[in-house]
Amino acid sequence: MAASSVATFWLIAILLIIVPGPDWAFTLSAGLRGGSVAAAVGGLAIGYAAIASVVAAGVGTLVARTPGILTGLTVAGGLYLMWHGARTFAAPAAPVAAAGAPAGRNRALLIRGIGVSGLNPKGLLVLLALLPQFASPRGSWPLSAQLGLLGLVFTLSCALFYLGLGSSARKILLTRPRAAAAISRLSGAAMFVIGAALLIERLVR
Repeated sequence: MAASSVATFWLIAILLIIVPGPDWAFTLSAGLRGGSVAAAVGGLAIGYAAIASVVAAGVGTLVARTPGILTGLTVAGGLYLMWHGARTFAAPAAPVAAAGAPAGRNRALLIRGIGVSGLNPKGLLVLLALLPQFASPRGSWPLSAQLGLLGLVFTLSCALFYLGLGSSARKILLTRPRAAAAISRLSGAAMFVIGAALLIERLVR
């Protein structure tokens, strides 16, 4: 597979990743709590890796072409984001050092991260629309391997960016509890609004 194709895909993927959305809101919220940012971002990465695997296996095309399945994913993802956003808004966290976080909290963050990215139909559509444009059926690599590599590049880029985002949020706001609470509430509100927008976009059609 041509290195230039991978590099071009990576540049476009970075532009998509840095646009604020559910992942941003979840990562900022996790960065201000006592749980591990790595656990939260690990969940996001697992969710996106699952989507990329589905796309590489060819199942993503079937899902995108089946309105019922896509609607179900959208409703589930929207409701999940609204639920998680409401919880975050209702109980904003003061910034806490990660060292004191119990293992159970880290596991919960991991699972929530999988839900945020894995139940996000926008992620499926982005990967489904973007990956095939940089893979060629006539390439030296099998098509599934090309799609898998591009999915890996996207997933690793997400993980590195959100690790930096969550860690920076914790360090900067560690001594600013009021600002941390405000950002936590804003993150929760953002997740709720994005979830509601997903539901409206799909169900009002």
